[in-house]
Amino acid sequence: MAESVLRDKDKRVLTLIVEHYVRDGRPVSSGVIAKDREFHGSSATVRNIMARLESQGFLSQPHTSAGRVPTDQGLRYYVNHLLSEGSPARNALPVIQDIFPQRTADLDSILVQASHLLAEYSDNLGFVISPQISRVQFEHVRFIRISHQRIMAILVTPFQMVLTETLESDLALSQAELDRASQHLNQSFRGKSLLDVRDALLQELPKSRARYEDILNKLTDLVRVVINSEEDENRIFIQGTSRLLGKAELFDMRKLRALFQGFEEKASLVKLLGDFISLDRVKVLIGAEVNFPNVEDCSLVLSHYGTGRQVLGSLGIIGPKRIPYEMIIPLVDRVAKRLSQAITVFGREVSL
Repeated sequence: MAESVLRDKDKRVLTLIVEHYVRDGRPVSSGVIAKDREFHGSSATVRNIMARLESQGFLSQPHTSAGRVPTDQGLRYYVNHLLSEGSPARNALPVIQDIFPQRTADLDSILVQASHLLAEYSDNLGFVISPQISRVQFEHVRFIRISHQRIMAILVTPFQMVLTETLESDLALSQAELDRASQHLNQSFRGKSLLDVRDALLQELPKSRARYEDILNKLTDLVRVVINSEEDENRIFIQGTSRLLGKAELFDMRKLRALFQGFEEKASLVKLLGDFISLDRVKVLIGAEVNFPNVEDCSLVLSHYGTGRQVLGSLGIIGPKRIPYEMIIPLVDRVAKRLSQAITVFGREVSL
């Protein structure tokens, strides 16, 4: 709904109702708003505004004699239009700078720490999705056969971060053939991702079938193994599940248990979150907007991390719709930026 449909007093009342509801968890009456020192008007004025907001879909009334609560539409309008950049909660956020390990830790340790920070400071569930090696632009790539059915892929990013993936494959490729494949990728596709390589090879095959069909087929199969392995083995770091389970009054526990069973099926969750990875700073999904089973009572606040215009993965929090958005949104943004900085520094300090 367009922002222009709400007058200034309507916006003020909606903001106060959301803030009271998030804090107290109870329907908000006109008397509570009229007594709030940030609102200047009578209870009758507030009642008229609340009735108008309800008719427009921003509020609902659980019971005839009760006050109002914000609907998903009301929460969405609040998040999009009414949050203050200079709110006290935003300014009170912790300074996240020197708490990421750098010199002695591996990449997974940094990602675990990020998920822990999100859970700790939000008092909800924090998650971080590990970079997918097939989606990261590479400066150098190498394949090493480590057993009859296992190949290690080693990828060095332009900012010198090293990613590795162990692949289960029955491809009949010798180490010499793997070295030639690596050499071809490094000479022809530096600065691209393996997904880009796959698409380019599929286009190249018909043009070079007579002379290079065998080599290109093997190279295409090798790249496909990397991409398929990630679809089966997505890594997501989750902290704070007990924090959600401790908020039983905010959830239908049957749905919450089903939600955590869904988290155990990590491939489904990673695909859902991957669909929202973009260069936008922070996304907020409320209730049914998440489009994941059993999350009608949840909100998802997520962002991405990476370097420059290279997105490596996503992170964020999952909590009840009654979360303090004015604090959670800048928290996710701040952790994402700090994680991006830490990974860049970490990458420079690691060599192949």
